[in-house]
Amino acid sequence: MTVSAKAGAEVRLEGIGKRYGPVAAVKPLDLVIAGGTLVTLLGPSGCGKTTLLRMIAGLEVPTEGRISIGGRDVTRLSAGERDVSLVFQSYALFPHMTVAENVAYGLVSSGMGKRAAAERALAALASVGLDGLGQRLPSELSGGQQQRVAVARALVLEPAVLLFDEPLSNLDARLRRKMRDEIRELQQRLGVTVVYVTHDQSEALAVSDRIVVMRNAEIAQAGTPAELYEQPADIFVAGFMGEANILPARITALAGDDATVEIGPMTVTLPHRGLATGEAALAIRPEAVRIGPPGPGSLPARVRRAAYMGAVMEYTLDSAIGAVFAVSPDVGHPLPVDAEAGLTLADRGVVLVRS
Repeated sequence: MTVSAKAGAEVRLEGIGKRYGPVAAVKPLDLVIAGGTLVTLLGPSGCGKTTLLRMIAGLEVPTEGRISIGGRDVTRLSAGERDVSLVFQSYALFPHMTVAENVAYGLVSSGMGKRAAAERALAALASVGLDGLGQRLPSELSGGQQQRVAVARALVLEPAVLLFDEPLSNLDARLRRKMRDEIRELQQRLGVTVVYVTHDQSEALAVSDRIVVMRNAEIAQAGTPAELYEQPADIFVAGFMGEANILPARITALAGDDATVEIGPMTVTLPHRGLATGEAALAIRPEAVRIGPPGPGSLPARVRRAAYMGAVMEYTLDSAIGAVFAVSPDVGHPLPVDAEAGLTLADRGVVLVRS
């Protein structure tokens, strides 16, 4: 026996919003999550991402708008009628039940016979790499194993959509990396639609087909991980999608799709992205900063802080236009504090952004 999911269920939100009195927890928005993809709702605490997830799950009733799953209007249906499963941050396992009983609980509650439910539960456990652990209690498992039990309990119901609410926040850094890879592999193998909530940018970049960055109860930008990292719409998205130096610049000329941009003594050509001539903001990824000796055409800087990080050196440098954070793979020749340097920019990782 195998455990599967109803692959390819599209989730469509049309004008969906949620208010608590005068406070907008989610401002009316439109969003289409293609079937069989993993889409992450990413943003700081209080931005509306969890409320949006709970509306998809049926745990919150929208104030306005419409939700459809697989072409079926589920806006007013209860959580149990929506054909979705939610994996909670806290795992929410019953401590007095065995692992297999925890996984089978939803099936038995819905009327399935205990023997059939037990077979399905064991198949679900095998699908998440926990074959042979069904008779253990949750307390006898590691945190990562408990998280897999929670995933198996959701998968055994064969949902149209699988929802994750900050699923890895209780795990240490190494286990988070392992579990995020396992969740992604499982989603791709089963072809299930997944909506995943996190505030961890690296987690979102690692698992997602698309990322929806939320801010102040609305969507700031949606796109692929590469689009959001390399072409952020504004300063907020640039800063939230990993490290970014936000530095002042000046657009001096426009030609076709390109702009001539002055950054201190440096001049570069970049896509203008609809910006006019005049003062501008530049988002520069740390890996795009090239550190060399001072010289013509480079931005003079002085090392304020240097940190050995194993694979790279991290530097904070002071310049005439502000502090610059940079990473360098040259760990064999670190620059000392107070060393003078000249900064130039790589071809990628440098982009004009709106304020």
